Amino acid sequence: MLKMIPLGGLGEIGLNIMAVEYDDYILVIDAGLMFPEEYMPGVDVVIPDFHYLKENREKVGSIILTHGHEDHIGAMPFFLRELSIPVFGTNFTVELLKEKLREHDLIEDTTLKKIAAGDVTEFGPFRVEYIRVKHSIVDGVGLAINTPEGIIIHSGDFKIDHTPVDGQFTDLGRFAYYGDQGVLALFSDSTNVEKEGFTLSESEVRKALEELFQHCNGRLIVAVFASNISRIQQIINLAVKYERKIALSGKSMKTNVRIAMDQGFISIPEDVEIGEKAISKLPDDKVTIITTGSQGEPMSALTRMAQNRHKHIKVKNGDTVILSSRFIPGNEKAITSIINSLYRLGAEVVYEKVSDIHSSGHAYREELKLMLNLVKPKYFIPIHGEYRHLVKHIQMAKETGISPESTLLVEDGDVICFEGGRCEIGEKVQNGRILVDGKGVGDVGELVLRDRRKLSGDGVVIAFLAVDEQTGEVVYGPDIISKGFVFEDQKGFILEDAKCIVLEVLDEIENPAHIDWTEVAPDIKRRLKRFFFQVIERSPLILPIIIPV
Repeated sequence: MLKMIPLGGLGEIGLNIMAVEYDDYILVIDAGLMFPEEYMPGVDVVIPDFHYLKENREKVGSIILTHGHEDHIGAMPFFLRELSIPVFGTNFTVELLKEKLREHDLIEDTTLKKIAAGDVTEFGPFRVEYIRVKHSIVDGVGLAINTPEGIIIHSGDFKIDHTPVDGQFTDLGRFAYYGDQGVLALFSDSTNVEKEGFTLSESEVRKALEELFQHCNGRLIVAVFASNISRIQQIINLAVKYERKIALSGKSMKTNVRIAMDQGFISIPEDVEIGEKAISKLPDDKVTIITTGSQGEPMSALTRMAQNRHKHIKVKNGDTVILSSRFIPGNEKAITSIINSLYRLGAEVVYEKVSDIHSSGHAYREELKLMLNLVKPKYFIPIHGEYRHLVKHIQMAKETGISPESTLLVEDGDVICFEGGRCEIGEKVQNGRILVDGKGVGDVGELVLRDRRKLSGDGVVIAFLAVDEQTGEVVYGPDIISKGFVFEDQKGFILEDAKCIVLEVLDEIENPAHIDWTEVAPDIKRRLKRFFFQVIERSPLILPIIIPV
């Protein structure tokens, strides 16, 4: 029996990871992260639960990375700490991963194998061909997995751009070849299934960018994803054409451009690049700054510019700032805040909602239909998207002629079983999200998050007292300390009354000399909670601390 087990990426954007299992061999595809949602205060990143793979570690043979975005490789340092197996990826993907592994001191212990589109690799019972796909990062691949049960196509993240600026096309001919051979199942990217038509071509984005270069008389500050190498090359080419110097700003921007140059994906003519310190020495109309921060990330270079905290770059009247990326859901507030701050500093801001200066890396509906029609799968399973995306992708597949019995709506942890040409969903395996906070991996759970949400919403109240261990008499307190609860001038009567509540609880104890004080704390907490809600209709986090001395 062949099992396809998505452990992340089906029901959310990010966390992409899938296990392909046959007998005693498991091949893993991708290991990505997602960024924390609003209800996860203090969390740095979220990674998939690797429990199933750790449980079957003797079967796990290798992992393939389809491309270098964080939602596909971001969890690799955590994955490789648990499962030390060979990693296969294209040139650029592996080089990006190396930087990540160096930061986690894992580079020496990891076997990295570079592959290219068109290569074929044997993994136990599987034979995998890597198929070139166009995406918003270079060197992406889809997978044709020849299994004992039939051919599985995994699209990876893809779009169909007939006029790409970097010459990297999605290899439709190869997908069509497998469609003619007979495909058992297609697992296809669903991210943009709600968008009608075709994605905007990168060549159209170039036209929009060139128009801005033509008419801008001041400095151009272009914020773009550091992984969008073809877009960065376009900006460099336009800067050269209009006789501007370029400066790179942001750690990830400098790192990715260096890697891309080493791999031959980016070319910067001599004497074109300058350091950030040299910007002020040139006329404004001779400078283009390429920076990170298009999503309003708190520590990014653009955010520091907008807040006037950047060491070398001060935004001023006459500057034009271009946000050459889309507003990722959840980041809208941060991005609009940056835009407002930039306008306050005198800059003109151009973004996707007012100009065609970004093209998505994910296929729109007509491209998804084309993929379905080329591959002609016996079974269709949508991947990479929130639940609504998966539902809409199945609805769209039915429009192309795929029968309802041949579509499967699955979620993380579902086991998709293929045997004898038939498919069914088996019993679910353990899956979920592991929260990473600082150096802690998985030690932040729902209870901790709930307390953090309470702290951020209603603050904290600490009821502190010390009691004589022998007699039970109060020797200090009760003292009530609050943070983020009420204004200083309101504290007086509320916190004094709260002390009285604590004393009432203590007065009700019949034999304080023989009391277990750990049993008193919950009663204090309960009574204070009721009191605060009755008086001020707030529910702070309440921490009673009783110290026997």
